[in-house]
Amino acid sequence: MIHKIEEYVQSIFNNDSTGHDWFHVQRVRRLALHIGKEEQANLLMVEIIALLHDVLDDKMTHDKEKSRVEIERLLAELPLTRLHIDEILRTIENIGFKGGNGMDLDSFEGKVVQDADRLDALGAIGTARTFMYSGAKGQSMFDPEIEVRSEMTYDQYRKEKSTAINHFHEKLLLLKDTLHTDEAKKIAMERHRFMEQFVNQFMKEWNEI
Repeated sequence: MIHKIEEYVQSIFNNDSTGHDWFHVQRVRRLALHIGKEEQANLLMVEIIALLHDVLDDKMTHDKEKSRVEIERLLAELPLTRLHIDEILRTIENIGFKGGNGMDLDSFEGKVVQDADRLDALGAIGTARTFMYSGAKGQSMFDPEIEVRSEMTYDQYRKEKSTAINHFHEKLLLLKDTLHTDEAKKIAMERHRFMEQFVNQFMKEWNEI
């Protein structure tokens, strides 16, 4: 069952250059299973949601409805109940940050995976992924003329011009306060501190001399 889902997800993300590649999916799965074990979640559901967590993200698919039909067809071939399939679909559709406007998840296993996904956006790897994504989308590292947004709609978050450094203030440095599980909160502390130090050092060098 897991192998079938792995094959499907790999076929989508193998050539990604935005920081949402197959290695990202694998890291999120490992983190989610670790957190899920600590928090006594249903590990099968955690693993399936982790593998599929990016496939309905509108920054990763050009045809969300087509992708949803494909995933539903795939899940229907597996020994899962209709209740579980609906929970998986609902969760992966709403797991993203969406400019801080995402829906609250009603699945505990979804919350575990959301924590793991957000942890992978923190720390050294999260910093590297931020610059990968900005480069892939044609955004600059930093531009003093582009102000940090404190509030924004989902459309503004997705479509307005921004920079890699702005993204730290608009999303990444806010993530530790959005985590659900105690284990994720513990892991986040060191990663959050690293990013604070990185942004401070970046701005120090930017403004030097």
